[in-house]
Amino acid sequence: MKTSSSTAPRRRLRWGLLLLLLLFAAPVAGADDNTIRVGILHSLTGTMAISESVLKDTVLMLIDDQNRRGGLLGRKLVPIVVDPASDWDLFAEKARDLLTKEKVAVVFGCWTSVSRKSVLPVFEQMNGLLYYPVQYEGEESSRNIFYTGAAPNQQAIPAARYLMSREGGDVRRWVLLGTDYVYPRTTNRILEAYLASEGVSQKDIMTIYTPFGYSDWREIIERIKKFRTEGKKTAVISTINGDANTYFYKELAAQKVDANSIPVMAFSVGERELLGMDAKSLAGHLAAWNYFHSVESPENDAFIKMWKEFTGGKDETTNDPMEATFVGFRMWAQAVAQAGTTDVDSVRQAMYGQRVKAPSGFEEVMNANHHLSKPIMIGKIDAAGKFEVIWRSINPVRADAWSKHIPDSAKRTADWTFPWVCGGCIEPTFKEW
Repeated sequence: MKTSSSTAPRRRLRWGLLLLLLLFAAPVAGADDNTIRVGILHSLTGTMAISESVLKDTVLMLIDDQNRRGGLLGRKLVPIVVDPASDWDLFAEKARDLLTKEKVAVVFGCWTSVSRKSVLPVFEQMNGLLYYPVQYEGEESSRNIFYTGAAPNQQAIPAARYLMSREGGDVRRWVLLGTDYVYPRTTNRILEAYLASEGVSQKDIMTIYTPFGYSDWREIIERIKKFRTEGKKTAVISTINGDANTYFYKELAAQKVDANSIPVMAFSVGERELLGMDAKSLAGHLAAWNYFHSVESPENDAFIKMWKEFTGGKDETTNDPMEATFVGFRMWAQAVAQAGTTDVDSVRQAMYGQRVKAPSGFEEVMNANHHLSKPIMIGKIDAAGKFEVIWRSINPVRADAWSKHIPDSAKRTADWTFPWVCGGCIEPTFKEW
């Protein structure tokens, strides 16, 4: 078929425009290929912002530091920050956007277990990689999540054991006080089973849950004081999360509940949550973590110095989830360098056995159950609002993904090394072997 004289110029023009678009698009694609996009999924607003905002800044600090070292694989790291605003459904939506639209290689994020549970199916469906930096209830092991905070055997159980000891006050009555969601409820179920195994009667355990952001603690603290009057040494184990802690500790002070009368052992209160509180009234109360700002080690000195320089000298206070973020980021960077790629499957395999000399002063290692071996520490609040470390484990303790204190869980194992790929299998008996 003949081409008309009017059609040919138009066709040549279209081909010319297409060629120009390809020429201009090439440098853009090259720029994208020369970067590694890192997702940051932390609440910057809402009830959890008091705890999570600083973790966003911690990741930004680590990205800046890595870029000064030359990036990874010769490529610059680019942070992609989103705000799920303490909305658990929004966490899943933002996670999906990070993986599908932003094409991030990895995500650092979440604080509450309900936010982690919300995003877990997204990461598994999309084969993304999440580093979760906060203590949690265990009873989970996903091939798409690395858990760098404490499992119950690295925090809750040692804290209860300490309180029961002579050094910890010989506690015999227990108030399990928490925010009403999966982490406190599951942790308290494990604690109740542990306490029962130690001979504690059910009548010596009182369990109370409150909503996120709860602010009126007067009646609850009156109930706790009344519970104490039965003649046995009583302590509170607190799994309160977010800004509700501020109101809780203020009411403790208002009702003159000090650490000598009813000690509080917190699992979600660190140095940053104490900022702005009346430290003198809180002196003597306790917290169980795997790291405190006051730890003396060369690695912690360097960590605090890095944070202080990043904030321009405005802030030098660090805490446990910040340290867990540091450890997770360093291990991810090491795994990427070892694998020679950001491919999720390759990085996952390279993660097993990664070691970091942590600010805690201990060398921490990533195990095949996607959890760390970490030290355990008990801290006591001093009059300056800092935690003095009064007890610590001699060595790092390997995390149990599934609690030995719950019968069904005690039979489970987690091992993601190939070809034994399992996050919650029932361990076979001797006869089954």
